[in-house]
Amino acid sequence: MNTVRSLLRRDAGYTALRRSVRAAIVAPGLFALARALTDSPVVPLFAAFGSIALLLFVEFGGPMRDRLAEHTALIVAGAVLISLGTLVSRDVWLSTAATAVVAFLVLFSGVVSSALAGASTSLLVGFVLSATLPGAPGAIPDRLAGWGMAGAASLAAIRFFWPFPVREPLRGSTAAACGALARQLRAEADCVLRGFGAADRRTLGTVVDEAKGAVTSLRDTFFATPYRPTGLSTSTRVLIRLVDEVLLLATILDRAPVGESTGPTDKIVCGVKTAAADLLEAGAELLGAADDPEPGGLAPLQERLVRARSTMENAVTAFRPKAPEGEAAEGAGEAGRFGAGGEGGRTATRFVSSLEPSFRAQEMSFAVAAIAGNIDLILAARRRTLWQKITGRRPEGAASPLTSAQERAGAHAERHSVWLHNSVRGAIALALAVLVAELSGVQHSFWVAFGTLAVLRSSAVLTGQNSLRAVAGTTVGIIVGGGLIYVIGSNTTFLWVLLPFAVLFTGFAPATISFAAGQAGFTVSILILFNLLEPTGWTVGIVRIEDVAIGCAVSVVVGLLFWPRGAASVLGHALAAGFAEGVRYLRGAIDYGVTRCDGLVSTAPVPDQERYRAAAAARRLDDAFREFLAERGTKHLSLTDVTTLVTAVAVLRLTADAVLDLWEREGAPSQADRSAARAEIERAGDVLVAWYEATAEALTGVGEVPEAEAKDTAADERLVRAVEHDLGSDRSEHSSTAIRVVWTADHIEAARRLQRGVLEPARAVAGLQREHDARMGLFRPS
Repeated sequence: MNTVRSLLRRDAGYTALRRSVRAAIVAPGLFALARALTDSPVVPLFAAFGSIALLLFVEFGGPMRDRLAEHTALIVAGAVLISLGTLVSRDVWLSTAATAVVAFLVLFSGVVSSALAGASTSLLVGFVLSATLPGAPGAIPDRLAGWGMAGAASLAAIRFFWPFPVREPLRGSTAAACGALARQLRAEADCVLRGFGAADRRTLGTVVDEAKGAVTSLRDTFFATPYRPTGLSTSTRVLIRLVDEVLLLATILDRAPVGESTGPTDKIVCGVKTAAADLLEAGAELLGAADDPEPGGLAPLQERLVRARSTMENAVTAFRPKAPEGEAAEGAGEAGRFGAGGEGGRTATRFVSSLEPSFRAQEMSFAVAAIAGNIDLILAARRRTLWQKITGRRPEGAASPLTSAQERAGAHAERHSVWLHNSVRGAIALALAVLVAELSGVQHSFWVAFGTLAVLRSSAVLTGQNSLRAVAGTTVGIIVGGGLIYVIGSNTTFLWVLLPFAVLFTGFAPATISFAAGQAGFTVSILILFNLLEPTGWTVGIVRIEDVAIGCAVSVVVGLLFWPRGAASVLGHALAAGFAEGVRYLRGAIDYGVTRCDGLVSTAPVPDQERYRAAAAARRLDDAFREFLAERGTKHLSLTDVTTLVTAVAVLRLTADAVLDLWEREGAPSQADRSAARAEIERAGDVLVAWYEATAEALTGVGEVPEAEAKDTAADERLVRAVEHDLGSDRSEHSSTAIRVVWTADHIEAARRLQRGVLEPARAVAGLQREHDARMGLFRPS
């Protein structure tokens, strides 16, 4: 009894148990029904394998309507692949080529949607079974009949038999994180407005800890699956974008904790924080609601936040610090009102510091506004009728599914893409398995391909480990199943009784015991099925050991040839691309902004291409990180360090979004001469870009990660002198532009501060990359 409880504790929400119980009832039942209805052995075979593939190898999430629609699409796609597999099954070279093409398309299509990624094994099982069992086109109806029976039964089982509750863990975790961050914003504002009382400080400390816990839970939920939890539906696509924005907001609040020093803008900044907290809290309630409320409910609060931010931007210049009396006259010449050095320089520094709270409020409000806008999009998408979804009607501001699919596929058409590596390896391995099985004349060539499919992993070493587990599990299954069949003999009644329990164990064991245990259970199930179809005794198990061993060997060979590095090495390259493309996008956003503020130069184009490449690199990094988390074996990198780097890449990219938003709200480009201010911003941007590009290079194993750049206080003084005329101008558009220039410098400074947290983790990854390259150099010719 204690053993059962222990196993059930490993099965969160009884997910594996639900799948296994369904399959244990449906697969034997359909197998018996098909045998009773037809004399053909093909229909029962495809009915049994179809039931296992559709109930054990895939589980869609979300509302029941979405689950049934996705499952129906899987059944239809499987029928198409079974027909195609049958058509190519009689020619070994044609079936090999078709397997390579189909396997690559099925595996690579997972970049588009997590639903497609989760269904890939089910689709490939149907195709490989058809392609490796030679049959004329006339065999297609029988094969589709068995698959169709399995499809209809699986739909009924999903809908009526112990259905999964509607679970959207990512949506729930996102709503909880939004609510916790809203409480932190309100507690910060209350603490400042009430003078940092002891009770307020204690409350703030508690709320901050709760917010960090909620954000950590969101991050864990987001990275809990082996592939990016996204899909082609509008609401799912927007939810992924929303997660990034919530993590950015948490980073902003974490790097700018509330201090007890006071300033003249405190009250206005607190007004922005309160408006943001109200909006974020309302958004969290709508996102976490059990039903889907009407969209647009956040509009009044969004408008309030816009007004509060506009008021802050207009009022902040009135609080600029004044130089000491007499100093303005001394520095009234070239140096300007703040002076060229000494106390004047300190006054400049005080001015930049006085803008810090308003900059943080502006940065925070950008993130909250983006979060609220995406929550509205999610609600609008989910409230659409079925007909609106079928006809492709989407909420305003949401990209089409075709555009999103093209962007995701394009992002992974790159040689360092983990998904591209896995798709190419899987396709070649399966095609090679089919070829070897056909040429070697094994009795059941399907098992060779299935052995290959079962054990492919991210590196040759781990593929080899899974091969050993697969063969070991198969051997144990032969011993157990063969012993049972030997004892039972020709009494098929006992085999029928044992079949449901064998299928139950097949589905339950991998999640709660081990991969090898699942292989053993699957072997017992197949032994029973084959002996019910055509009694041959335990010798069919020996044949299966040989077939699986061949398939496993193919996996290892292909892993050695096509990707001997493993996930950690590819992660370094993905991090390098993320940093490099992210900082180039930031540079493009900075160039766009500073050329809009200076009338002497033409305005730089909006960095759309840089934004696309940064987003593509972020998608590849996400997949590489998931592969790293899923890879078994000792990890030579600290998970904390890797998470820090992954988060830093996202923050860098979203900082570029914030700079772009800052200047796109400015209106028409300025006609004034601000070449001095532009030069200062560009100089700071050049230094920032050089550091991150050198770090990206080091992450690929070339060079060292440089020391973090020190703050250039003299640059603050030069920047203030460059914009002080505009700050003292009576024309509001001039002072507004000057404030945006200073805030752009603050964004650059925030990215510079990020270097301190990146430095040591980046050096750890770079060191491991150099060690790996040195080891791999032993196998390369000079």
